[in-house]
Amino acid sequence: MANGSWFFITLCCQQRGRNQLCQPKVSSLLLADGVFYHDRQRWALHLFLLMPDHLHLIAGFPVEENMSGVVRDWKRLTARRAGIDWQRNYFDHRVRPDEGLQLKADYIRQNPVRAGLVNSADEWPHYIDYRTLKGR
Repeated sequence: MANGSWFFITLCCQQRGRNQLCQPKVSSLLLADGVFYHDRQRWALHLFLLMPDHLHLIAGFPVEENMSGVVRDWKRLTARRAGIDWQRNYFDHRVRPDEGLQLKADYIRQNPVRAGLVNSADEWPHYIDYRTLKGR
């Protein structure tokens, strides 16, 4: 990962307000493709969380990879495999050391709770994090 930098990235579906990502078949494909990119060292995942019409990830990128190219390639892959119509752009924010990586991850994990989709973050099945990936 380049200089130990982590990025908080949000990708949105073209059509907002409809559950496109958290359908079981689509969710499993997207999560598997996220792990595939992690295993191929296109990105290093800290957290990858699906919401019905967008997703959040915290990822680092190797020096030899360009973040925008990796995200573009992943969106193309998932558009083809899962039929997702992604918005053209995405939001990214470098996680500063004073923000606390785990605090940012915990905040993201609470998104399904804040949206009223579950009562507890532990009930949300549509995510993977670094602890999941360590045991592989």
